[in-house]
Amino acid sequence: MPLGTLTNLFAEVDLQHSIAQIGQQLIHDLDALTEEMVLGTSQEDLAKHFVAKYHIEPPVFLEEGVSMNYQDTPVDVSRDPLRFVDDRSQPFYIDGTRITFHLPFTGDASWLLCRPARVNLRTVKTALIHSEVVFIYEKPGEIMPDIRSAFDEDFAHIKNNLVLVSEELEQFNAALPNAVIERLRARRTKMLRERDVATSIGFPLRRTQPPPATFVTPEVRRRSIPAMPRPSTEPFRPEPTLDMDEYEHILSLLSNMVGVMERSPGAFTNIGEESLRSHFLMQLNGLYELQATGETFNYEGKTDIFVRTAGKNVFVAECKFWSGPAGLSATLDQLLRYASWRDNKTAILIFNRGRNTSTILNSVPVTVRNHAYYKADRETDSETTFRYIFGHPDDPNREIIITILVFDVPA
Repeated sequence: MPLGTLTNLFAEVDLQHSIAQIGQQLIHDLDALTEEMVLGTSQEDLAKHFVAKYHIEPPVFLEEGVSMNYQDTPVDVSRDPLRFVDDRSQPFYIDGTRITFHLPFTGDASWLLCRPARVNLRTVKTALIHSEVVFIYEKPGEIMPDIRSAFDEDFAHIKNNLVLVSEELEQFNAALPNAVIERLRARRTKMLRERDVATSIGFPLRRTQPPPATFVTPEVRRRSIPAMPRPSTEPFRPEPTLDMDEYEHILSLLSNMVGVMERSPGAFTNIGEESLRSHFLMQLNGLYELQATGETFNYEGKTDIFVRTAGKNVFVAECKFWSGPAGLSATLDQLLRYASWRDNKTAILIFNRGRNTSTILNSVPVTVRNHAYYKADRETDSETTFRYIFGHPDDPNREIIITILVFDVPA
């Protein structure tokens, strides 16, 4: 039986060098994107394409599929010190037996040749044939009483090395989404600066208190890979949008209402959505000079909380008592209908009165991720705050940030 090429697994190529080469190819592909793609295409959709394309699938051994074979074969005993051989400079063959164990695996075989940072380099006589690792044992004579224990020991050895390789590959995979997003953001910022429209990245709001002293300018196994998204057919036109720091500041003001409710629970007992909204508007207008309004007509409907500055829409929010997942889904639809292209930073305020808060907090992510225009999660620093990226119903390449804040309202 032909054995193919004998291979020393996990010893041929440096693993980190191989991973670095993939990272360099990723950077090359991202930097080769045209201005039309970077500015006219959803960054989330672009990122999903490249993350899927460069995600590394570690090989997996299929232990339940192990099989074995044996056959007569001539065995070279010229290196056996216990045998008398006239000339050890040449092979000296006697009749013997070859037993092979066939271990199937899935994934790219090239990773089985890579040497991880921590590795046991004990040699195991193997060959890679198609999608199998073949363990080879040859002995003179016909009996191999210790063959099973030898295989078990060798298999345990290479399985441990595969675990080490997989750990390093998964570290690359874990860092991949942020690396892609940051590279795309950096390219977008550079292109905007080159077109002299960097100021469109943030639209500052006028506060009644002094502004901050400093300003920071935003800066080979087949698998399903999302298709490269197509850019918008309309030429890119920069729109004034709310600066991210200002967006976070507005959300912090809204979140501070939790403390107000805790200090004066009687003032919030049995009040409805409209009265609750008024309390939140009062907080915003105290800082933004009466630029926050309620039930304001915008795009295709009326928005509960609406902030404008210099005639431009910069923030919209909806206020709803929790009525279940269907109610949240309907509110998402409503907010997306109301949001114009400029309103790319939005919020939903969910009021909970008399229901189990944990149930609501568990329901929010499931409901949001099932929405037709959902794109991705974003991290927050509060267990009652959720943030997501959505595509605009009129153009999926225009992305909307939706932050959902859950409030317990006194009964």
